[in-house]
Amino acid sequence: MTSPLRPLATVLLLALTAAMRGDADPVDAVMVARIREEGLQRSQVMEYEGYITDVLGARLTLSRDMARAQTWVQGQMKTMGLVNVAAEPFMDFGVTWDNEYVSIHLLEPDYQPMVGYPVAHTGSTQGRQVAPAVIVDLLVKADLEKYRGTLKGKAVLVTPPAVVDLAPLTNGVPRLTQQDLDARERTVIAPPRVVPPRVARHPDLLTAEEKIAFYAAEGVAAVLQCESGWLGAVRGFSRPGSRTDGWSRAGMLASPAIVAITPEHYNRMYRILTRGIPVKVEVEVRNRVGDTAEQAMNLVGEIAGSDLKDEVVMIGAHLDTWHASPNASDNTSGVAVALEAMRILKAVGAKPRRTIRVALWAGEEQGLFGSRAYVKQHFGNPRDPAVGAKPAYEKLSAYFNQDYGAGQYRGIMLQGNELARAQFTAWMAPFRDLGMTVVSNQSLGSTDHVAFDEVGLPGFQFLQDNIPGTGGHTNLDFLEAIQPSDLMKNAVIMASFAYHAANADARIPRKTVR
Repeated sequence: MTSPLRPLATVLLLALTAAMRGDADPVDAVMVARIREEGLQRSQVMEYEGYITDVLGARLTLSRDMARAQTWVQGQMKTMGLVNVAAEPFMDFGVTWDNEYVSIHLLEPDYQPMVGYPVAHTGSTQGRQVAPAVIVDLLVKADLEKYRGTLKGKAVLVTPPAVVDLAPLTNGVPRLTQQDLDARERTVIAPPRVVPPRVARHPDLLTAEEKIAFYAAEGVAAVLQCESGWLGAVRGFSRPGSRTDGWSRAGMLASPAIVAITPEHYNRMYRILTRGIPVKVEVEVRNRVGDTAEQAMNLVGEIAGSDLKDEVVMIGAHLDTWHASPNASDNTSGVAVALEAMRILKAVGAKPRRTIRVALWAGEEQGLFGSRAYVKQHFGNPRDPAVGAKPAYEKLSAYFNQDYGAGQYRGIMLQGNELARAQFTAWMAPFRDLGMTVVSNQSLGSTDHVAFDEVGLPGFQFLQDNIPGTGGHTNLDFLEAIQPSDLMKNAVIMASFAYHAANADARIPRKTVR
């Protein structure tokens, strides 16, 4: 009986043998030298990173701030000479939401300015509110009667005291060691996916949406919460139910102002209240809500190919962010690297055989909406009979993504695609001196390459180093934590991988689908 693994093993052995002989898609040493010189000696990556972070700022999907950033980015694509630059709408994303102003202070029993930001897609306060603060503990429907008629005009603390993780302050954030990298490369068995036990929801438990509706009906001045475990960090995402109601204007206006606060400030109020001592706060939130539903958009631009121009190699990152900071690491860094990779290729006069396309996504933070919609629209999905594979499905060679912070590339994750190992190992070799050494068979999730991988297309995320100071999804993600040399290296490597994929004799092979 013939083993079903023999064809795969044979192909892989031949590819590895050819790569070792150096006669299969050899590395273009001259082009690598040009890319390195341009990207390491005349880098513009921090110009992109700095302008987007400092001037354009936070970019919540379908906010006016996002629209401003997308206009600027398209201008940069055109300036560097990309073609087919476009903003492609992919779905109705409700109405726009922008925070214009927030101010929160502890007034009694002591004065202290506090750090907090409104949760996205929530309403505003009715001007400046001076309000007594109270702890509210809602769990089941019977709890509603305990508080009904008692919360009007009050600032309600609705989460337990935050538990602060002091480990990063105590131990720091070390770079990946050689031992760490060796473990990534040598591990061949993926850790088992943790499947939570099936739990039936008790009908008396209140949902987050029911709690918010109760606070609104009771006329609270503001809802205060803390879901952060880092000192100084605010973590606040989107209003409960916002995705369900399609980020609607009605849902936003019906919501009270919900403000996420740093753990040390929130916990101080909570501790004072548990002593039986009154707390008074001043809070004002102004959020601007759009009038009509609009479509969210992805951005694309290209370097046209030559004899294989109908085939495509893609690079990209998500342009959207949460709203409490400019998000220098998550994911301005990925956007800057992708733009710089394209600029480098244009500057060195690269003439790719396949078209190289950069894509900057929206809706990633809400659930990969932009990249998934793009893949479905352009490539289809052969695993879904209702969609099927589109003609371009067979024309994509690969998509290379940067997310997971601003650390330098230390390798690339195969997503289980062993047939790509030989090519990636060869393309990585010129950058060993930059710390790029690992080809791991492991997979990464939760970012935009998954949209490609889950329909059988080659989608890859680089393995990135740890760096201290970045605070993705918080108010702490600013330019000061970015290490320029890391982004410079990343842009050079991404440019080289895109170039070699675009000029290889064959498209990057696809992993076996079972």
